[in-house]
Amino acid sequence: MADIKAPVFPESVADGTIVEWHVTEGQQVNRDDLLAEIETDKVVLEVVAPDNGVLTKIVKQVDDTVLSDELIAEFEAGASASADTAPAVDPDQPAAPVQAKQATDGGEPVQVTDKKNEADHKDQSPAVRKAVKESGVDPKEVEGSGRGGRVTKTDMANPTLKADSSIKSDSGRPVAESMGERTEKRVPMTRLRKTVANRLLAASQETAMLTTFNEVNMKPLMDMRAKYKDQFEKRHGVRLGFMSLFVKAATEALKRFPAVNASLDGDDIVYHGFYDIGVAVSSDRGLVVPVLRDTDRMSMADVESRIRELGGLAQKGKLGLEDMTGGTFTISNGGVFGSLMSTPILNPPQTAILGMHAINDRPMAVDGKVEILPMMYLALSYDHRMIDGKEAVQFLVTIKELVEDPAMLLLDL
Repeated sequence: MADIKAPVFPESVADGTIVEWHVTEGQQVNRDDLLAEIETDKVVLEVVAPDNGVLTKIVKQVDDTVLSDELIAEFEAGASASADTAPAVDPDQPAAPVQAKQATDGGEPVQVTDKKNEADHKDQSPAVRKAVKESGVDPKEVEGSGRGGRVTKTDMANPTLKADSSIKSDSGRPVAESMGERTEKRVPMTRLRKTVANRLLAASQETAMLTTFNEVNMKPLMDMRAKYKDQFEKRHGVRLGFMSLFVKAATEALKRFPAVNASLDGDDIVYHGFYDIGVAVSSDRGLVVPVLRDTDRMSMADVESRIRELGGLAQKGKLGLEDMTGGTFTISNGGVFGSLMSTPILNPPQTAILGMHAINDRPMAVDGKVEILPMMYLALSYDHRMIDGKEAVQFLVTIKELVEDPAMLLLDL
């Protein structure tokens, strides 16, 4: 008999929540088969089978909070599922629930996992099945806009309910009710969303946050990209984007203004001798910030390749804790969604964050003449306790100058 334990969490993660068991008690599994998923404040961790055998007992159920290295199940290596241990399945009857919890105040079931319902949703896309798991909304109750009435991810995000439908969440509360053409949806916050909300609230309440703005002429960078993008992709195997130059420009600016690359630890100022830049990425689970390590040692091709790799992992929900811990500075690009201007919120314990925005043609005065130029607003939010206004403005102007004249980066000017 072997113990199945929760992964060892890093110091920054206190605990996790079991969000799904992929096997039942008595079920035979192979080595490295996925047993369960544990959601922490930052990522979803997978628990896999240590060997071929049978999962004999589930100790921690779905929605239970678990600590680092805590026992969650028992496993017997080398065993085979027998008639005594394997759950009997009647094809004409719904499968027994994996687990059910009882409310302490009324004894009514508040959570039931029904394998038959899971089977009914197998024909849905992975994105739809993920939305079902997170919202508790049954896709059979949603009007589908896809071919043949198929329910899509967009339908699940903003469901239009079929007539006479009333949907309950796993907690027993209605998450959506049909009221003619008017609907309401009540969805419990995910652990990640709760963590993001708490961190953003803490950042606004516990820091002296201030934002300074500037604008940058993107024409030189756009011209350079148009001229060399084909050669760049042919040589490095990755497309040339704008983010890599902003990362390199921010790295150079951080070298010149060490206070922006520092953090506060109580009454101490910690000046970091390395440059780990987080790049905010939007995923189905919410906003995540994977970190590029040692950007001062990376080429633009390295930056583009790593951003693409981390972005792919984020969309698949496969980012590891090591991919998102640390970071001395953050860049957020709301421009990809059309944002014209915003005030990004700090990512503590970092003391500054750069916000990029949409590129729009605007009339600009150049040498006494009006020219139409592709302009972008830049925003730098910073902790005024740590960074003076003069340093913040000069830091942002440095990024502006480097982006408007990319040759300065090559010439180390």
